[in-house]
Amino acid sequence: MKILFLTHYYAPEGNAPATRVDALTRRWSDRGHSVRVITCVPNVPDGKVYAGYRNRWWPQRETRNRVEVQRVWTFLAANRGTSLRIANYLSFLWSVWVLAPFQPRPDILIATSPQFFCGWAGVIQKWVFRILRPWSQRRIPLVLEIRDIWPESIQAVGALRGRAVLAVLRWLEKTMYQQADWIVTVGEGYKRQLMERGVPESKIEVIPNGVDWDILAGATHEGAQAIRKQYDLANRFVCGYLGTIGMACGLEVVLKAAKRCQKDPALSSVLFLIVGDGAVRASLQEQAVTQGLTNVQFIGRVSKEQIPDWLQVCDACLVHLKSQPLFETVLPSKIFEAFGMSKPIILGVRGEAAKLVELAGGGLVIEPENADELVEAVRWMMVHPEQSHQMGHDGCAWVRRHYDRDHLSDRYLELLDRWRADGGVGKKDL
Repeated sequence: MKILFLTHYYAPEGNAPATRVDALTRRWSDRGHSVRVITCVPNVPDGKVYAGYRNRWWPQRETRNRVEVQRVWTFLAANRGTSLRIANYLSFLWSVWVLAPFQPRPDILIATSPQFFCGWAGVIQKWVFRILRPWSQRRIPLVLEIRDIWPESIQAVGALRGRAVLAVLRWLEKTMYQQADWIVTVGEGYKRQLMERGVPESKIEVIPNGVDWDILAGATHEGAQAIRKQYDLANRFVCGYLGTIGMACGLEVVLKAAKRCQKDPALSSVLFLIVGDGAVRASLQEQAVTQGLTNVQFIGRVSKEQIPDWLQVCDACLVHLKSQPLFETVLPSKIFEAFGMSKPIILGVRGEAAKLVELAGGGLVIEPENADELVEAVRWMMVHPEQSHQMGHDGCAWVRRHYDRDHLSDRYLELLDRWRADGGVGKKDL
């Protein structure tokens, strides 16, 4: 197959969307398919172009793991605020539209969220292919990947409140779903939400995130030991949060829990380790300093290759989101990374994520944004190290059985092959 994949984020960026697309396209290319990715120059989270890349008007081309990559111009913005980030999103849509007539015709087209306008870039690319070859009997199916429900996801974190703007976004959302031939989402909760919006169940498939065992295998004893020595982690109970520090994460709960731990002599060895960067990192770090919290340490962004070593030094991994109904559909990729390294999880997410952790027996589920429950979960894991270690091993066994990335990418590929054969004929409109 000739597969064209539109994505706002891509390797070497290390956030969850970039990791998913990189993992899928790399495996599809390994299986002999021709894969082309259109994306931005890597710049997340600071809006600064990574070394070796240029944000120029005509696409910068490269080959990564036999995947052809076109890096288009975008208006660069840091991963914070609203207006500049929306300008960044719209500029990607504009660049795809300008270059659409020059793209070789694929067998199948995929566009992935986040962000929302990347999905619309896929719709525009589909329209251009149809306009350029109106006589063709063979349609190019558009597969829309949904990893965030817009506009609810930005509304939930208070990033957008205007009623008129939200109404327009909801209309665009509905139209985008109508234009897609098929929709792939990452969890059953998302599938239910799409069906509530009128999308036929027969049009939706669930391909969740999974574990990249080849990446986690890069963890080394020496790397973990170096981290422990550099950050003086010996004899500390490390509760680690690894990932994007965004508005949805609700990590203010960590500062509240750290304050309680600092007052409790029995929890004096607890250290909350926050690895990553994002829109609210600077604010949280400033609050921690102001409050005199010596048991919270911010590390900043590290490379994707270093993540397994950082996971190794954690005694427990925190996965947390704000207490919003929308997030009950989410399955954070941090769950799979922690379980893949046999680490127990303290989960502050309701819904689908809580069900997974409970089924796997891989951790403790707490109420989101509840600092007291976070403190008690940390205390329990400190007092019961053997049971905690067993939770980590049980979680690892669970994701190995159900969330292996190789198996999931092959299943996705089988769907693409079937949809390509249909040529969009099997589409059921809203």
